[in-house]
Amino acid sequence: MSVQVQNRQDERSTASRRWTMLGLGVLAQTAGGVVANAPAFLIPTLHDAQGMSLARAGLIAAAPTVGFLVSLFAWGLVVDRIGERRVLAIGLGGAAIASAAAAALSTSFPALGVFLFLGGVAASSANAASGRVVVGWFPPDRRGFAMGVRQMALPLGVAVAALTVPNLAADHGIRPALTVPAVICAVAALACLVFVIDPPRPSRTAASSQGLLDNPYRNQSVLWRIHSVSAVLVVPQYLVWTFVPVWLITDRHWSAASAGILITATQLLGAVGRIGAGIWSDRVGSRMGPLRTVAVAAALSMAALAVTDWLDSPISVALMVVASVITVADNGLAFTAVAEIAGPYWSGRTLGAQNTGQYLVAAFVPPVFGAVIGTLGFPAAFALAAALPLAAAPLVPADPPPPSA
Repeated sequence: MSVQVQNRQDERSTASRRWTMLGLGVLAQTAGGVVANAPAFLIPTLHDAQGMSLARAGLIAAAPTVGFLVSLFAWGLVVDRIGERRVLAIGLGGAAIASAAAAALSTSFPALGVFLFLGGVAASSANAASGRVVVGWFPPDRRGFAMGVRQMALPLGVAVAALTVPNLAADHGIRPALTVPAVICAVAALACLVFVIDPPRPSRTAASSQGLLDNPYRNQSVLWRIHSVSAVLVVPQYLVWTFVPVWLITDRHWSAASAGILITATQLLGAVGRIGAGIWSDRVGSRMGPLRTVAVAAALSMAALAVTDWLDSPISVALMVVASVITVADNGLAFTAVAEIAGPYWSGRTLGAQNTGQYLVAAFVPPVFGAVIGTLGFPAAFALAAALPLAAAPLVPADPPPPSA
């Protein structure tokens, strides 16, 4: 066999492996997304059928999110130590067990909350580990696209939960509904255990000689600036996700069914937008340039939404769709940049820190902007959300030369 033929076969094998790893990364992240979002769709049944107060039902819905928040960085540290495959198998397997336990003990409010929290703790393993798998297997000129595809997993997880959990809960109760995340996580854990291959990285000795073991936060502000910008940019994203349904129904006078259809469409468009932003960054050879442009575009779209809503213009609905797509386009860009800059021995921790900052800020969006809307109205809330990404744009750093991720 000639060397050229062997090289072509090796290239095809590597390409096939990359796409397999991307598919597994999407599956793992989707499973985590189902765990995080499924309890929110239990609220109508918990409230209407079981008589639980909305406050208590809200605590149940928030339990896995709190689990994510407290464990993201720790899982990143574990990924850096033992690798992606084992973390995905252990974490998603634990999420399956916790979800099954929550289903079995769903009649007990404390037990339900505890096991949903533990499910979130376990499922958050997919955030850093699946991102590392994708970044590690794809070359720099394809990573933006690949991470854009991987970032589709969040709306996909929401969609899976929305399509299954409410109907099962309404027709059969909480226990069958919570088998959905349990089954999906079990399948994802098994698939990752069998098929995930940790991306190649240099030995610790070689990495030490290349400086890849050095703390990337020391003596430079690049990662801190990206974390800060991403945390600010999450505000308009979560404002749109949280309050647009109420805005469409109460302010624009849409029916609940029509609002639901439009929101589903914006989720799908947002997923496509993330892929588009990734492809753009690959073609221009920059993550930070597109990130800066997205920040400015988010500010302009939210400002236009504020003005048209204040004028009671029907154009505001179209601008809401535009804003919904633009405000999520930064996620994959920042996530890819953080992993590239940190390198193979620090990216787990830096990705964990990236997500932790976003979750912390996102937790304040509903109460803060709920108060703004209640006091000053939707246009003021949209205008405030426009000011934040505009202020964040100058903080976006220049692209540093990344180590091999």
